[in-house]
Amino acid sequence: MMASLPVTLTPDPIAPDAAHSLFAVPDMHCAGCIAKVERGLTALPGIHAARVNYSARRVAITHDPAMTLPDLRAAIAGIGFAAEPLADPTIAVENAQDKRLLRALAVAGFASMNIMLLSVSIWSGAVGATRELFHWLSALIALPTVAYAGQPFFRSAFAALRVGRTNMDVPISIGVLLATGMSLYETITGGTHAWFDGAVMLLTFLLAGRCLDAMMRGRARDGVAALLRQTAPGAYVIEAGQRRWVEARALVPGMMMQVAAGERFAADGEIREGKSSVDLAFLTGESRPVAVGVGDGVHAGALNMDGPLSVVVRAAGADTLIADIARMMDAAGQGKSRYVRIADRAARLYAPAVHLLAALSFAGWMIAGAGVHQALLIATAVLLITCPCALGLAVPAAQVVACGALMRRGILVKDGSALERLAEADRAMFDKTGTLTLGRPMPENLDALPADARPVVLALARASRHPLSIALAEALQREGVMAATLSDLREEAGVGVSGLWQGRPVSLARPANAGNWTSLATEYRDGDCHILLTFADMLRPDAAATAAALRTLGLDPIIASGDRPQALHEVAMATGMLATGHMSPQAKLAMIERLKAQGHRVLMVGDGLNDGPALAAGHVSLAPSSASDASQLAADVVFLGDSLSSVAVAVRAARRTLAIVRQNFMLAVGYNLLAVPLAIAGLVTPLVAALAMSGSSLIVIANALRLRRAAR
Repeated sequence: MMASLPVTLTPDPIAPDAAHSLFAVPDMHCAGCIAKVERGLTALPGIHAARVNYSARRVAITHDPAMTLPDLRAAIAGIGFAAEPLADPTIAVENAQDKRLLRALAVAGFASMNIMLLSVSIWSGAVGATRELFHWLSALIALPTVAYAGQPFFRSAFAALRVGRTNMDVPISIGVLLATGMSLYETITGGTHAWFDGAVMLLTFLLAGRCLDAMMRGRARDGVAALLRQTAPGAYVIEAGQRRWVEARALVPGMMMQVAAGERFAADGEIREGKSSVDLAFLTGESRPVAVGVGDGVHAGALNMDGPLSVVVRAAGADTLIADIARMMDAAGQGKSRYVRIADRAARLYAPAVHLLAALSFAGWMIAGAGVHQALLIATAVLLITCPCALGLAVPAAQVVACGALMRRGILVKDGSALERLAEADRAMFDKTGTLTLGRPMPENLDALPADARPVVLALARASRHPLSIALAEALQREGVMAATLSDLREEAGVGVSGLWQGRPVSLARPANAGNWTSLATEYRDGDCHILLTFADMLRPDAAATAAALRTLGLDPIIASGDRPQALHEVAMATGMLATGHMSPQAKLAMIERLKAQGHRVLMVGDGLNDGPALAAGHVSLAPSSASDASQLAADVVFLGDSLSSVAVAVRAARRTLAIVRQNFMLAVGYNLLAVPLAIAGLVTPLVAALAMSGSSLIVIANALRLRRAAR
């Protein structure tokens, strides 16, 4: 069930007493729909503002408190759209319409292939009873296909017409029904030609576009959901001396949580008892755990690494920092929709023009004395020959080929429109830890350990869950070291791990003068013997070469990291990039917005949850395969392996793709400029129109296939 109360959002500076509500509007699918919803709502009394999030199919409404959710839902219905209220802006509702679109596409695609096989026989010269049989077989396939696969368009068109409005689906529905009806008439009367193939193919291409759009929106929903899944499902709470489990959504400020080592926090809070180290990489990008104790704050989603903690809840649910980051990702993602809006606006203008031409052709031939049948045939030929299949394929055909070429290089493009945005980027912003570096600490001076100390160090490292101990144990095991047998092993949070070796105390601990060390380090102690072991988060092998390649391509790369400035110095020197440290998710987002305001298009490359908002806000974004789930879902492109050269390869491929797209548009427009006058003049039959339409599509596809070697 949906929520029955308005959603409380940030107060409106213009109407501070106004209420705010959020609605899911699943039937919006073009720029016209967006404009109708926003203009239609703001024109109503009591509604101060309405803002559509196209990628999530939602509208946020600022309104008088006296207006109820049923009032608002009725107002949206009056514009011609069904709507349901949403309870939380950080949680998107899965739209069952996406699955219906996919099923409709599967039906239309299967039917179009079969009808085309029958049409080939007719085009090859089948006559008499054979031709009529093939026409009837085509009709038996096409009629139920159009009735089922055309429902997304027919329902939308009917809803718009019912309230006296039009949308993109109105001319689409007219075209499909007219072509199908004329084909059925020709079949019944024993006519020479039928055009079921054109009607079903038109539906197939249109549904493919809708499905791609639905996939993009689904990725946006999944990105926010993956981020929110980082929080624990709940926590043990102490109340009146009793310990009980409370789900995260039921936690309230003032409750006392008990969080064991290895668990994530379910809410933001303040430590009241205990000390530990906390992995905050997903929030700050800090490359090492942070020691915390009584009085320190912790955040939902952070990992408690060493010891048990008692934490008083300060913020829970939608008020936590991780929920704020999810909201930023959701809001920042709206900027990408303008490319979809531009394409929809062009299609919205194209389709009415096509149908106007068909109507004028019909009227003109009727005035010239042609019969209704002849005039309808010419109008149908105009509709078929001007079918926007070639225009519709201009972008996706190039994107599919380029994405396939990039995939063979280990570069996964999740959103085809990302290639267009990647080609336009003129600034590159990199996170450090896990992006420019491998995100895995590696010992730098293992040679400092004597051979007899290595088994002892391995035993100590195995007994610890600290990331440096884990890295040290892995390095020693790779060298074939066998662990010694130690007794009385224990680990103290924020201090280190210790034990007894042949009766002597030994330990791996924080360096005594840790404040003087800018790098990661631990110290092995055996009596008076103290050996400092330093670690480095190694640069990706071609980070410097990638930075140079991006400069050659006109992208000026910079580093924006949550890590300490001291830890950034060596990376900045090695890559030649300017670097800024101690950057929170909000600061990274603000930097991107500043660059946008200056007219730049930012390519964001990051891996941590703290990079999620920046990845969503960037003009285009990339993430390594080692990135967090939320970052991979928020990014447009994911590259595999340790090589950073994939970033420059993707930029070059994107620019070649954009060039092919422009060529495809020129070919499609040129085809229409040549073919439309011939069809209007009655020199093209519907059969020739269907062949010409298919031929223009094949030319566009052949041109796109030149991108098979784009990822070089």
